[in-house]
Amino acid sequence: MVSSDSIQTAEMLQWDKRCIYKVPASVTDLNKKAYKPQYVSFGPYHHGEAHLTLMEEHKLRALLHFLKRSQKPLESYVDSLAEVTQSLKDSYASLDPVWKRDTDRFLYLMILDGCFMIEVMRTSTEMLNDYARNDPIFSDHGKFHIVPYIKRDMLMLENQLPMLLLTTLLAVESEQTKQDEEFVNKLVLKFCWPNLWFPPDSRMGKCVHLLDLYRKSLLWEDPRKKESSKQQIPWNGKCHEGGGQIIRSAVELYEAGIRFKKSKSRSLIDISFEDGVLRLPHIVVDDTTESMFLNLIAFERFHVGAGNEVTSYIFFMDNIIDSPMDVNHLHVRGIIQNAMGSDKAVAKLFNSISKDVTLDPDSSLDVVYESVNKYCKKRYHKWRANLCHTYFRNPWAMLSVIAAVFLFALTTLQTFYTIYSTYHK
Repeated sequence: MVSSDSIQTAEMLQWDKRCIYKVPASVTDLNKKAYKPQYVSFGPYHHGEAHLTLMEEHKLRALLHFLKRSQKPLESYVDSLAEVTQSLKDSYASLDPVWKRDTDRFLYLMILDGCFMIEVMRTSTEMLNDYARNDPIFSDHGKFHIVPYIKRDMLMLENQLPMLLLTTLLAVESEQTKQDEEFVNKLVLKFCWPNLWFPPDSRMGKCVHLLDLYRKSLLWEDPRKKESSKQQIPWNGKCHEGGGQIIRSAVELYEAGIRFKKSKSRSLIDISFEDGVLRLPHIVVDDTTESMFLNLIAFERFHVGAGNEVTSYIFFMDNIIDSPMDVNHLHVRGIIQNAMGSDKAVAKLFNSISKDVTLDPDSSLDVVYESVNKYCKKRYHKWRANLCHTYFRNPWAMLSVIAAVFLFALTTLQTFYTIYSTYHK
């Protein structure tokens, strides 16, 4: 008889390996294109779809270049991946039985897609001269016109490859028994964030796939800056009672006396409120932002233990953005960089992303919610803000107020001396 403990252990091991999920129709109905690759498929979920087959010939060419450069036969990679085949299969939830039965076909798919992903990242970040100058993908032309769309597909939850696959392929190439996971992490970060500098000693730790690594990079904070900051809100700590609070829009908060400033880092968890100043991280909003955030939210929803930081950030931004005026206010403060052109489009984007989002009741952003709401309830702050907004909005209004105060003071002194001199006589 099998004990309940052994069954529980087996189930835990089974769930622990899963990290790539199919997004259910109840979620994708809000925006189907955000979850479905448009240019290239990675992994078994979308392999063979008609609109993605054009990229298959480019995958084969990438594999040939990868093998030629590594000077190792295909069999070397097949043998190494054969040892972790089951773990690769277990990474996919709801894997079609066809892939479960045909191991050879599954391994070929993994090698083909894995080498293509590595080659795309390498040609975008390194100087590789073994491709033709007019190559449609692996050239300067492809780098600017095709790769951005491939990158968008690489950040979709259903289109992920296990990080174990990439580390194994690179380990065989470099003749190592095990590839350093941080080496792969830095290759991915250099590809995803070409203009953002990460310290050489920064470590992202073990990641299950590229989307997971990208998420961690959005939440990453420089430990040195973190230690020197005045106030830190522990993101993973317990919140106050009454989770899921709501705060006013950015314009309303401004009218209540709250000032907005850009955080010192671009980390999505670098949100703080102190002395009437709400600090938010700088974010660039473009055509890929919606798809990227929707897939990150889906990953946090389906992957147990992933965390809720991105979901909490989106929920918070939806709270403070109700109209184009809120977007403009945050843009002027350097918090939102609008690459979509329209403030209305940005407002609609954040409002649509947060639909059907379930906020974790233990989100420590409740600390910020409570502090902001408590600040807004004090009439003194609103009165001072109205005074500043009305009389100190521009230099001319300020000069008028100063002149009025000066004349009032002179009038008061004149009246005082008149009364004083009359009383003295």
